[in-house]
Amino acid sequence: MKHLRQELWFNTPPRRDYINITEQVEDLVRESGVQNGLCLVNAMHITASVYINDAESGLIQDYDDWLEKLAPHAPTSQYRHNRTGEDNADAHLKRQIMGREVVVAITDGKLDFGPWEQIFYGEFDGRRKKRVLVKIIGE
Repeated sequence: MKHLRQELWFNTPPRRDYINITEQVEDLVRESGVQNGLCLVNAMHITASVYINDAESGLIQDYDDWLEKLAPHAPTSQYRHNRTGEDNADAHLKRQIMGREVVVAITDGKLDFGPWEQIFYGEFDGRRKKRVLVKIIGE
């Protein structure tokens, strides 16, 4: 069985950002040499997410608006977690909604997506270095 483990690093200037990482993951699948297997893409921080959806700018803004309504950043005093000196309780909640990881099948050396599917890194408490784990296994 073949395998590859790689970390992708991000440091987004804004607090919230959405980055299409599909091409980077596709490059790693090619590098791995795996023709049939699985690709795990996992946010390694509790205030960031990895998810699959359409790469359409209106939808990405809709997600951001929706998440901010569900878990607004301000006022930060509304969250018990922020009593610890943090100001990112909303980011933890947003990550919980958007998810920690995705697993995509690899078929004939390519990510086996449905129509319009893309992999995104969602950052909800940016302005510092964070990582995403990509683990590819198969034959």
